[in-house]
Amino acid sequence: MPKAVEELLTRSNRLGADPRNTNYAGGNTSAKAVSIDPATGKDVELMWVKGSGGDLGTLTEGGLAVLRLDRLRALVDVYPGEDREDTMVAAFDYCLHGRGGAAPSIDTAMHGLVDSEHVDHLHPDSGIALATAADGEELTREVYGDRVVWVPWRRPGFQLGLDIAAIKAANPQAIGCVLGGHGITAWGATSEACEANSLDIIRTAERYLAEHGKPDPFGPVLDGYGPLSEVDRKARAAALFPVLRGLASTDSPQLGHFTDSEPVLGFLSRAEHPRLAALGTSCPDHFLRTKVAPLVVDLPATAPIGEVIERVKELHATYREDYAAYYARYADADSPAMRGADPAIVLVPGVGMFSFGRNKQTARVAGEFYVNAINVMRGAESVSSYSPIPESEKFRIEYWALEEAKLRRMPKPKPLATRIALVTGGGSGIGRAIALRLAAEGACVAVADRDAAAAAVVAEQAGSDAIAITADVTDEAGIAAAVADTCLAFGGVDLVVNNAGLSISKPLLETTGADWDLQHDVMAKGSFLVARESARAMIAQGMGGDIVYIVSKNAVFAGPNNVAYGATKADQAHQVRLLAAELGGYGIRVNGVNPDGVVQGSGIFASGWGAKRAAVYGVPEEKLGEFYAQRTLLKREVLPEHVAAAVYVLTAGELSHTTGLHVPVDAGVAAAFLR
Repeated sequence: MPKAVEELLTRSNRLGADPRNTNYAGGNTSAKAVSIDPATGKDVELMWVKGSGGDLGTLTEGGLAVLRLDRLRALVDVYPGEDREDTMVAAFDYCLHGRGGAAPSIDTAMHGLVDSEHVDHLHPDSGIALATAADGEELTREVYGDRVVWVPWRRPGFQLGLDIAAIKAANPQAIGCVLGGHGITAWGATSEACEANSLDIIRTAERYLAEHGKPDPFGPVLDGYGPLSEVDRKARAAALFPVLRGLASTDSPQLGHFTDSEPVLGFLSRAEHPRLAALGTSCPDHFLRTKVAPLVVDLPATAPIGEVIERVKELHATYREDYAAYYARYADADSPAMRGADPAIVLVPGVGMFSFGRNKQTARVAGEFYVNAINVMRGAESVSSYSPIPESEKFRIEYWALEEAKLRRMPKPKPLATRIALVTGGGSGIGRAIALRLAAEGACVAVADRDAAAAAVVAEQAGSDAIAITADVTDEAGIAAAVADTCLAFGGVDLVVNNAGLSISKPLLETTGADWDLQHDVMAKGSFLVARESARAMIAQGMGGDIVYIVSKNAVFAGPNNVAYGATKADQAHQVRLLAAELGGYGIRVNGVNPDGVVQGSGIFASGWGAKRAAVYGVPEEKLGEFYAQRTLLKREVLPEHVAAAVYVLTAGELSHTTGLHVPVDAGVAAAFLR
């Protein structure tokens, strides 16, 4: 790796690790150096620059675009003018050097045309506060003198690169510039000097705002709009989230993220928040993720929850009308089709912020960007007044052909993307296999189990879009809390797997009332409680859903010494039919999976059931799986992964018109054929 690249990556990672310097995936950095062209053996000037869509904090060599500077600079002679900006990004491809690397971003020209070995373009909250102040140009002179130069707003692109290059040439004393409505750019002869100049611009702006800003830039506290207690906030957020997610998913399914940080709650408690929120965000990175403006609930924190829900529905309808009108005002024949009229950010005073996106990370990042926007508004209002770029300019960027091309480059989503799953008994055996399969297919997964440690292990194995929940399915309040926790984590619930279970293998005369009650409490009552609480959230969402019961071959097959287990499995099997009939009108499908002989990895078999069943059949316990396999038509042992596969098939969309079905996963037990 060339030294210039090592220095660039080190600088980028340092700058990107501090949220004061730039937002997630925001900004870009570059380095220029001479290298050997392997095709000619001669020196060639190259530029390494962060590619489209990458994140500075985690940038690696593979995330850099590498371009020949002679070819990039030659584009100046063929640049057709600002009205043909889009063609210049395509031209960057003809400047690439070598194989691989990231796609060049729209800011490539800025880095290549500025006459400096190292360039940083960043989106710090403090810098954008100056950039979005009504008198930003005057403030920039006051804060920096002639060391930092003001650049009026211009949409990112080749012309902006030409502008900044000209400004640097005309101002040899300058270390960088403030880009109106956008961010900052700094440069330096070495990587260390460039980083120092970037931090100088950012920290100087921070100090100025701290020293000169008024203490209450968002105005006085509104009566009734202060934060609720943490317990009340979480409870209200859990109740609202499925409703909000359903509304935000009107055009396409979304996942959600909840934020009740002090900056959000403080902003929503103040008198100026409706005015400022309506102005929308300014930095292109902000509004591309948060949309042109958020949906703001205009009720106090203590308003009855039913009243809030009804008001949210009214506001959502108005938001969609306003967004469609915004699109119609600026769209022309070449504009991409409207991508959706639902809000990405919903603000609820006293409760917090609900952000939405096509996956969990996108939803989380949208919320982070709106916190950035709040910080920007605070800074601008503290020393001036917040004045973002015009709405027409926002539209030009939101519906830019280049942004459309970036969206098309994104990989195809996995089959269960945007779906939220809750799996009970997910800490081991069949539940673990189901949780891991659903996560692998793109679902966000809540792994629920009485064993907190086991649930945590499985959630970690499932990946970053999984959480562990400690829950006992016999505890009514605990199940309500588990569903609420799932909603708070991801926005709702779409796919529930009733898997938690245990088994007591005894002859009738040895089966106690306590045995019977325990068996039915866990699987019959437990499944009912989980289905009921999950259905509440699904109905509130209005997005349909799936409830899958892991039943058993024993629901239809009468085995020996098995009365309590077999009876409760029959109860579960009929719950499938009953709930399929009741919930179909809401688009909720209810199906069952009937496994048999799942010995390997099974918590039930490991807890003594295996030894008892082996004794019933007169085989060694370690041979029980083989015994079960030999009595099947296919002579194959059933594994937890086979049950997980059935759950996936039932919920991945291909069986969208199937409900009330029981799928046997038993390798073929004729006596358990459904009639």
